[in-house]
Order: sequence, then structure tokens, then C-alpha cells
Amino acid sequence: MENEEQPEDHQPLQKESERFRLHMVTWNVATADPPDDVASLLHLNSPKTLDLYVIGLQEVYSGPVRFVSDMIFDDPWSQLFISALAPLNYVKLSSIRMQGLLLLFFSKLEHVPFIRDIQATYTRTGIFGYWGNKGGVSVRLSFYGHMLCFLNCHLAAHMKYANERVDEFEHIMDTQTFDCKKAPRIFDHRLVFWFGDLNFRIQDHGMHFVRSCINNQTYNLLWSHDQLIMLKKKEQLLQEFEEGPLDFQPTYKFDLNSDTYDSRFYTTWFGFNGKKRKPAWTDRILWRVRPKSQSSDEQDENDVKERNQLKEEEEYPLKVRQDLYTSKMEYSISDHKPVIGIFTLELTKMHQTPLVSLHAEGDWSADIDSIVLYNPLQPFQSSTWDWIGLYKVGFSSVSDYITYTWVKDDEVAFNDKVMQVFMSKEEIPVRGGECVLCYYSSNLQCIVGISEPFKVQESKVAVAEGLFPERINELDRIARSEEF
Repeated sequence: MENEEQPEDHQPLQKESERFRLHMVTWNVATADPPDDVASLLHLNSPKTLDLYVIGLQEVYSGPVRFVSDMIFDDPWSQLFISALAPLNYVKLSSIRMQGLLLLFFSKLEHVPFIRDIQATYTRTGIFGYWGNKGGVSVRLSFYGHMLCFLNCHLAAHMKYANERVDEFEHIMDTQTFDCKKAPRIFDHRLVFWFGDLNFRIQDHGMHFVRSCINNQTYNLLWSHDQLIMLKKKEQLLQEFEEGPLDFQPTYKFDLNSDTYDSRFYTTWFGFNGKKRKPAWTDRILWRVRPKSQSSDEQDENDVKERNQLKEEEEYPLKVRQDLYTSKMEYSISDHKPVIGIFTLELTKMHQTPLVSLHAEGDWSADIDSIVLYNPLQPFQSSTWDWIGLYKVGFSSVSDYITYTWVKDDEVAFNDKVMQVFMSKEEIPVRGGECVLCYYSSNLQCIVGISEPFKVQESKVAVAEGLFPERINELDRIARSEEF
């Protein structure tokens, strides 16, 4: 059976559109370690609140030892973004890594129960399709009922391979599929963002002219010879994607730790001296709103699907506006500069209430087993693998729980609507603190309900007996010293 949410009973009175702000980053980090600070990259000091962050990196260091470590723990780049965003109540809901390609999706906590059916996949295009240094990684999801997909690509390099880059992109679009009836392919999604190190170059113009245009900030003189812009005129696939004006410096290639474009001749694998690289807008962010379906009187399966899409588009419109598209020149650890895009998504919510309501019953502490009450608010396919987690306020990801309980294992009927489950005192923190409860749906692969914050009390038993971890460690240290 497909892992897909069931439709909600839509209320005809709830038709107001709302706006959500999306911050996107693409950066080829050239195997560098993360910088100390990403506040500027993420606009953390902006007075305007952001709802979603999508961060796509290319050429994350993937040496054998580091890559194995990163499979077990979050890689250093993920740790950096998590540490910057979690204190501001952003939760990492999905990530996918394919060798040097990394894609991270963060949401403001308030939206988490409405981001459902999250899936991620990848496609290799490097070395006959077997090597993951080139290709695409994607995350797809339902955002208040609207199907969104984010595709981070690293395509073939070098000036002469423009057509190969388009072929790779088409291959990724054609082969990536999802277990979702409404949007089984990337193109079926209501909104697609395509971004990454797409590697398109500025052709025909010489080095002197390109650098002169950059120095004079007459970037528009270069646009007509940008390979991606040129190919959009003849490739139907590319014409469906929009991009903001390239009113910023080309983002490749720079000397490391500087704002100077490639100034050195280099030695190739074959021992020849290579030329200095011509600047180019290799790092891009594009988007595609699904074209409006055409109404038809026919009754085959495709026409029924198109009519349903048309009805959805009319009843629940979605608009995209790009508010900012620029590079961040202050970051110099790579030969690429990061590119950011900030978007406003204006949409009508298909879902107004979470699938599950839950709260902590009574007093909570590590001295007694505690009770969770939960109530399904909308029909959805539950599973024996559903669970409820206890999280600290400010948790960073779905896996960042303190403890959890399987819903079906400990479930007890409380009344006709409300169910209760028990959480063992053994796993509740003795120090207490501000916490929330989250219901995780295995079928939808996401959190579908979050409680209001509540206070877990400090353990009275631990206070009386001096059983706090730091006290126990101190007693162990004293005991060991007395042995000698």
C-alpha cells in the first residue's frame, strides 16, 4: 500500500491564501571544512521570519574514513547548519547524501505537522552512471497539501559539455520516482526547485571582455552567451523553468581565500599547463510551477487525473515570487561562491488541522511512569511502527528525541476518541526541563502532531539521593582515587 496521506475534509470557508518565506542555498564547497559562521549565509539576523530552509551542497568531502563516519553521524556541514538553526526553532525534517552531494530541508516548528509524505532519492550520472560524484539528490514532500520537490544537482564540468549537462538533467528527471500516487515523478509536483552546481559556462566571449563586464557590473552583456540561457531557447524541458536575473558576479572560479578570479595557471592530470578558468555562473537556482492542466471531456485515466489537477489548482492556488537572488561574496573557503535565493510562496492551505492532537497528562518526572493522551483529528493510515517521542524544546531533528514509546504496544483506550500510552520513567530525564511530545507516522515518514510545551519536573528521588549524573561521576572519581 502506498505511503500517502489521506485527503482531509476541506472546509469551504477556509479559502484565504497565506504567504510563506523560503530560503535556499546552493554552494559547491570544494571539499573544504565548514566556516565558523553562517549567519550571513542564512540571513539569521533578518527581521523577516523565514519558514523553510533548503540547503544544497556539492563536493562535500567524502574521503573513505570521513564518508564512513558521516554515514553514522551527521557530517560537519550538517552539524553546522543544525547548530545554527535549531536554537531558532527550525527542525531538520529530511536530508540525503550521495557522495559529495548533500541536501538538507529545515522547517519552522509550527509547520512541521503539515509537512507530510517526505521522501528522498538520488541519481548517479558520473562515470557511466555508477559513480556518485555527479548526479542529483532530491527531497519531495507535501506542504499544507501542495506537492513540492527540491532537486540538487552537480552536472558535468567544462565548457564543451553543455549538451551533456542537459542530457544528465533529463535523465535525472526521467528516472527519479516516488511512492506517491499524486506525484510519482518530479514533473508531477506542483512546484519544483532545480538548483546546484549546474556547471553552465559563458561561451564565445573572451576572458578580457568577461572580466571587463564584471568590473563594470554590466552583467547583462554576458547573459546572451550564458549556456543555460542559450539552451532554454531550444530545449522544451528547460523552458518550463524560471530563473531570476543574474544581477550578481559570476560565482566561479575564484582563488581560495580571496575575491580574485582564477589567477594561476595549473597542471592538469596529463602534466600540461592549463589555462586560467573564465568566470561563469555555474551555481544556479531555478523553479517550475506545474503548467495548468487542460480540461477535457474524455474519460480515460490521464484525463481524470488532469481534471482533478485543474480543480485543485483553481480551488487551492499557488504562486511563487522570488524576492532575492544573489551570491555571498564574503565566503572564500571554496573556488565557488555560495548563491542564495529567497522566495515567497503564496498558497491556500489544503490542511488546517494536524492529523493528531496530543498532550502530556498530569505531572511528569523521572519518579513515575507518565501518560500521553492523543486524539486522531483526521483519518490517516496508522501503523504498528508509529511512535510518540519526548523531545527537548528546541530539538534539531526527528531523531533528536530523549525517549519514545511505540503507540500500538502501550496503547490503552481512554474514551471513544482519546487514546493513552505510557512512557517509562526510566528514560525521562532526572533534571527535567521544557519538553514537547511528537507523534511520528511511519507511513507518512513524518511528524503529524506536536503537543504544547510542558514542564518535566526535576526528580525528587534523584535530588534526595544525589543521583544526578554529575554527582555520580564525582562519586566515581572519588572512589577511584581512594583505591590508590
